[in-house]
Amino acid sequence: MLKNYFKVAIRNLWKNKGYSAINIIGLSSGLAVCLLIVLYVINELGYDQFNKNADRIYRLDADLFFNNTAFRAANTPEPMGPTMVREYPKLEQMVRISNQGGISIKKGDQTLMDQNAMFADSTFFKVFSVEMIEGDPNTALSDPSSIVISESAAKRYFNSTAVLGKSLYTDNQKERKITGVYKDFPRQSHFHFDFIKPFAERWDKNPDGWLSNNHNTYILVKPGTTQAELQSMLNATTKKYVGQQLQQYFNSSIQDLEGKGNRFNYQVMPLRDIHLKSNKSGEIEVNGDVAYVYIFSVIAAFILLIACVNFMNLSTARSANRAKEVGIRKVVGSLRSQLIFQFLTESVLLSLFSLVIAILIALLLLPFFNSLAGQTIPYKAMFSSWMLPVSLVLVLIVGCIAGSYPAFYLSAFQPIEVLKGKLAKGFKSSWLRSSLVVFQYSISIVLIIGTIVIYNQLEYIRNRNIGYNRNQVMVLHNTWPLAKNAKSFKEEVRKLSGVENVTVTQHLPTTSDRSENGWFPDATMTVDKAVILANIWVDEDYIPTLGMQMAAGRNFSRDFPSDSLAVVLNEAAVKTLGFKEPLRATLYRPSDEGNKSIPYRIVGVVKDYNFSTMHEKIKPLVMQLGTNNGGVAIRINSKDIRTVVEGVRNKWNGAAPGQQFNYSFMDEDFNKLYKADDQTGRLFMAFALFAIFIACLGLFGLVTYAAEQRTKEIGIRKVLGANIPTIVTMLSRDFVKLVFIAALVAFPIAWWTMNKWLQEFAFRISIGWWVFVIAGALALLIAILTTSFQAIRAALANPVKSLRSE
Repeated sequence: MLKNYFKVAIRNLWKNKGYSAINIIGLSSGLAVCLLIVLYVINELGYDQFNKNADRIYRLDADLFFNNTAFRAANTPEPMGPTMVREYPKLEQMVRISNQGGISIKKGDQTLMDQNAMFADSTFFKVFSVEMIEGDPNTALSDPSSIVISESAAKRYFNSTAVLGKSLYTDNQKERKITGVYKDFPRQSHFHFDFIKPFAERWDKNPDGWLSNNHNTYILVKPGTTQAELQSMLNATTKKYVGQQLQQYFNSSIQDLEGKGNRFNYQVMPLRDIHLKSNKSGEIEVNGDVAYVYIFSVIAAFILLIACVNFMNLSTARSANRAKEVGIRKVVGSLRSQLIFQFLTESVLLSLFSLVIAILIALLLLPFFNSLAGQTIPYKAMFSSWMLPVSLVLVLIVGCIAGSYPAFYLSAFQPIEVLKGKLAKGFKSSWLRSSLVVFQYSISIVLIIGTIVIYNQLEYIRNRNIGYNRNQVMVLHNTWPLAKNAKSFKEEVRKLSGVENVTVTQHLPTTSDRSENGWFPDATMTVDKAVILANIWVDEDYIPTLGMQMAAGRNFSRDFPSDSLAVVLNEAAVKTLGFKEPLRATLYRPSDEGNKSIPYRIVGVVKDYNFSTMHEKIKPLVMQLGTNNGGVAIRINSKDIRTVVEGVRNKWNGAAPGQQFNYSFMDEDFNKLYKADDQTGRLFMAFALFAIFIACLGLFGLVTYAAEQRTKEIGIRKVLGANIPTIVTMLSRDFVKLVFIAALVAFPIAWWTMNKWLQEFAFRISIGWWVFVIAGALALLIAILTTSFQAIRAALANPVKSLRSE
């Protein structure tokens, strides 16, 4: 019996090659998109799963709030981890990580700059499952002058992984012995480092600093210990030690803070949630967003449904052609259940054919998809152990969904009525079929509107006045090797033809290199008056080089030596602090001893500028005059950019001989800040095109069938004098009406969805009425073009051929 089902199914698919082709192309396209999104979702959900104890590892995060200013960071005080492990037996191990960023490595006569270096406790390999190739993971980081490197770094600098005991000259100051080589971090890790140095070697040691949050701390709990228990331990530690220093330095307790609506808390973040659910300051790398996992999953389901709708529409539209088959089968004894199984078999078989083609399409599109989504999903992921069962389940689900209505609809025909010809219905008879066409185009129009809104938002970001001029600004990165030569290098570069101004600092608006500190409006420094301000160190040329504008007062000046104890605020800081006359006010911050205050005069107020992405409101900011040789920004006023770059390179080689010259342009760095948003826009566009393509396939099939059903009617109309435009309008009118209804359904859904997305931006566009007009007109135009092709073909047919049998 089963063999007969398959034989009949194959014969029927082959007999109706045109409709089968439309269904297979539509289903394979939908399945291909679905498979790609499944790979994306599985990839995003798989982050940090390589750690064998992933379910027992947690990160400790800061959650501070003072006077309407917040500090949410992936950082904790230096003593937090060791203290908790020492005091709570349920905690097995801890490790602290401090991201160094750039590290200079001497190779021959040249010094190269690598970007992935960190400090870590010797317990690093006890917490994370990183495989060692050379060396002992238990002792590799015990020696303060040691360094552990990745497999890639070993091959890059030594062309071999057998480098145990060899040395690397790092940071232009120290020879480090290689005590271990580890396999590269898996792709699905929320951090990647090529060099690990002992935590004790950091420059910012603060073993008793419970009020400073500078490091990432991870805790490995013992089996059976819950997240709630760890949070309780963390709360107790915070209350005991942080509370003690708050009382010592600021005469306030944590309870006093909470009573006034403030907080000084720390939160537990499960390791497996970090990539998709954490976007705080102090993140080691840029994380993903769980919202996009949900959005793309829904889009995949809808695109697949659009493909299924095509099958259902064409099957029910062709019901009259198979009505007699159903009637005869019932007369000779077929049960309804057998007919249902027959039609579902055809549907599943067609889905299986589509799956094979879908896999080929997905493999061809994978590099393109990786580029759009910013992923590095390998080809082998398509053939992983879970993919085959997932694909087969997908085939069964799609086959059953696509074939369910035709199966139950066709199998319900009564043999007497069928054989008398009473069920030969035309196109207009099915309200369900019309509803499905509306469903298809509603989804397509929502995606079109989404694409337009995302594109407009990104254009708004690119063209908005952000408070500084990012055009023709050359940025040199990792310029620490300049050391004492920084000022002389700056002056030499300033003399170059085409250079307008130069500033030396790594705290630029297109980087995340800034700290956040507590400041006080008076010398008493009570915690209830504390305000958290973003903090950057700049020189006198920072503001003019970046083209910023002063709202009040003046910039830092070499003519005022006392400016070393002066600050410049932005407008948001003045508003937060409540200063009516900021130039007459003084700000205070704790000294290194903690319980003494240092006064800073406010000499100027700079107009607000976006020093972080436009996803966030402009935070209160304080600028201090200080030395920071980590970067250099150069304002260029010349059309011959290449000559200026070469001139800067020559000056660099003279000031830092043998050091790597690394630069970019600020407008490029700015665009990188919105790379994820740009990728989202391109993905939406790609999904919209797929959805429209699949919907058009279905519409083309329906128009083709409608034309076939009305061949004689068209012939008679032509004989009676109907012209081609009249016949085309007759065949297309019903479909155009459905697209118009689909637009009315899609508009409110798209408006709500895209408004929710825009809420992620502090600076955003409003959705104009013209967006809906363009999207609706575009969908209507596509539908008209799709239906007109087949309608014109039918209208041009010779009526003699269709009427000669009458």
